[in-house]
Amino acid sequence: MYDGVSRPPLFTLARRHPALRVAAVALAAALLTTGCGSSQNTAEHPKAAAAPAEGFPVTVDNCGVRTTYDKPPSRVVTIHQHPAELLLALGLKDRMVGTAFPDSAVLPELAEDFETIPELAKREPSFETVLEAEPDLVYGGYGSAFAENEGRSRKAFADAGIDTYLNREYCGKKQVTMKDTYAEIRTVGKIFGVSGRADKLVADLQRRVAEAAADVEGESEVPVFVYDSGDKAAFTAGGKGLGTELIRLAGGRNVFADLDDVFGDVSWEQVVERRPEVIAVYDYAGADSVAQKKEFLLSQPALADVPAVRNKRFVVLPLTATLVGIRSAYAVEDLARGLHPESFK
Repeated sequence: MYDGVSRPPLFTLARRHPALRVAAVALAAALLTTGCGSSQNTAEHPKAAAAPAEGFPVTVDNCGVRTTYDKPPSRVVTIHQHPAELLLALGLKDRMVGTAFPDSAVLPELAEDFETIPELAKREPSFETVLEAEPDLVYGGYGSAFAENEGRSRKAFADAGIDTYLNREYCGKKQVTMKDTYAEIRTVGKIFGVSGRADKLVADLQRRVAEAAADVEGESEVPVFVYDSGDKAAFTAGGKGLGTELIRLAGGRNVFADLDDVFGDVSWEQVVERRPEVIAVYDYAGADSVAQKKEFLLSQPALADVPAVRNKRFVVLPLTATLVGIRSAYAVEDLARGLHPESFK
């Protein structure tokens, strides 16, 4: 979905050669700098004299990167599904020129719009592929969106004249809570000049969470083990990720909340020792099916006496629903129903 603006040949060539793109950006900046000193030049370049967009400039500090937006981004590439769904929920479909790495089935109310966004790659796209879409902003969901060893560092994008934003769950400073989800939505709303929509969306999500939490208020806390994947070891949700907070709000306790990371490996011996009563299985594209994951857990002799395995108590959650984004509020209700089914009869 290109914007239809005619560009000089230099930009066409630069799309195919990232190094030339950097030169093109620099040349364009130089021409504007040297060419706007007279009223005649201002007339020839009306955008140079245009008033700033209402509410701009906006300055945002994000995971150690400070960015000033003089106007709302108009050509955005999202890497990972939860940033894409957040933008769609804010009514920003027309500003999205590409997305990549879908994790789960899309929320039904967003599916039609999601299908209209070009998919750049099944996983993280190459730096060159992103440049081909000519974005002015790249919004990443996981830290891997800006993997330096794959040539997609935030500095590399900055050098190409492209702003970046990383989901705050991967800033790595503290445990993430629903407050971070609401802050993420409001910050993105501010960057795009749609703060009113962001506030309305946050209010709706807060209502969903409050209603689910009220339904299980006073119930006994249920020990929960999150199973993402793994056979030699269990890849699970740690204390810094939003999953721990979602479990708490739903009336449970993540048995690996002391794991000092968003995700991490633990031994099966540790799982046995902590005796979870429910296993939350994360479901996402590219992984073994939920049925295979359950079959694996139920077939392990070492896990036979774990209460959740013995009683076959599983709750299935789309991975996207457990991350900082619009799906997390839905996950609280789904978890609450799985942990305390008697409260929803």
